[in-house]
Parts: sequence; structure tokens; C-alpha cells
Amino acid sequence: MTNASARLPTFYVPHGGGPCFFMEWPRGPAGTWDSMAALLRGLIGTLAQRPRAVVVVSGHWEEAGFAVNTAARPPLLFDYYGFPPHTYQLSYPVAGDPALAERVRGLLEAAGFATQTDDARGLDHGVFIPFMLVLPDADVPIVELSLRADLDPRAHLLAGRALEPLRDEGVLVIGTGMSFHNLRALGPAGTEPSRLFDAWLTDAVTAAQPEQRNQRLADWQQAPAARFAHPREEHLLPLMIAAGAAGQDRGVKIYEDQVLDVTQSAFRFG
Repeated sequence: MTNASARLPTFYVPHGGGPCFFMEWPRGPAGTWDSMAALLRGLIGTLAQRPRAVVVVSGHWEEAGFAVNTAARPPLLFDYYGFPPHTYQLSYPVAGDPALAERVRGLLEAAGFATQTDDARGLDHGVFIPFMLVLPDADVPIVELSLRADLDPRAHLLAGRALEPLRDEGVLVIGTGMSFHNLRALGPAGTEPSRLFDAWLTDAVTAAQPEQRNQRLADWQQAPAARFAHPREEHLLPLMIAAGAAGQDRGVKIYEDQVLDVTQSAFRFG
């Protein structure tokens, strides 16, 4: 276990659109995804120490109770559709960490959450696509944690809080999603609503008091253009895990860009 001064931060980052970083994007200008890719490539370099493992929550896995991938060598789940054939041949041979998976389960169950395990499901594209940039050598074990299918923001904040001790154990906690995720509104129709929602989200995440931050995030549906930005909130809820695991650490915005005419952001806690 590392000492408290080496505590790792938590992150909420965008994972892009399908395998967008590994193909010629047919819609939008050249370089549409370049700034997002640069964020992901530079993430580990912002840390005071390299993590020994990663716990990641993406917007692409939901179970009735929180589920943990316990595979020692998780395969990849190519859960995107209609992309070039080569994007279904991508490789990311990262190890899992069954002992860490059990540690995650223990922390969640001690906090009153029912959990389950899965040793067969592959890492979905909300994990392997961004991590091919974050940790391109696939040399840090990854454990994926599901969302809970009821999508209760308070439950996900509390689950994140239960995972906070991992930060003192060399484990990086990351949520991946998209801060704006209305695929039908990509383009000019989404520009202003995404700006309004992002301004609210930034203000909420960077609140001076963590209790105020978490309360505002729990009530995210009250935000301007909330349901326009997230007709369904599975891509926002990984933020709740990251914010919950932040404990008393304040949030800061580390990225903002207009991608396909809508605002996307990333945040760091600690």
C-alpha cells in the first residue's frame, strides 16, 4: 500500500465515438478527434506516480447489481457497429487483476451494495478504445466495474465513495463516458444545448464543497438541457463514480472542446 501523500486522483474522461481514434472519420473535419486523443495520451503523464492497476467504469456495461470483471485475461468486446473491418481486429492484450476485483467487491459489499462477478465478458469499447491511448503498452492491469441498471445517481456516488480507499493503494479510478451523449443531436442543433449543460456541469463538478458538488450531481436532471444532453444517462453516470471516489478532493476541468459541434469535457479530482 502506498502512503497517503501518493494518493492517486480520479478522472472522468470521454471515450470518443466507437473506434474513432483508429480510423479515418467520415463525418466532420480532419482532426475531429485529435484533441480528445491528446488528452487520453497525456493522462498518465499528469500523475505523480504510475498506477499499479486501474478500476474503470464505462457507459457500456449495466447489470442489476454492480458487477466486477474477475477475468485474469479479459477478451475484448467489439460492441460497436458499422465501422471499418480493421476496427474489429484491434488488439489490447491487457491483464485483469482477480485479487483487485475481489477487493472492489469487498468494498462495495461493506457499503451495503449487492455485487456479482463476471469472468467471461470482454472489456467493452468504452474501456479498450481509450486505454489503447492512455496505456498503449497494456502493461497495467485493468478491472472493469459495471454501472447499476437502475442508473440511480446517488447510488453511483455512494459506490464511488466506497472505492475511495483504492486511491491510497496505487489504483487509478476512472469513469469513461461522454459529457454530452445525444447522438441524434450531434451537429449544430446540439451546439447551444451542449454549451448550457456543460456550463452547469462544470460549475457543479468544481464546487468548492464536495457535499455541494455531490448533491448537485445527484440532481443532475435539474440542469439546463439535462435530458437533451443525456436522453439516457448511462454515459454520465461514470462521473458519479469518479466524484464519489474523490472524497473531499475538489474537481477541476482538464479538457473542453467542441467535437461534432457539441461541447465535451473531462474532469479530474485530486
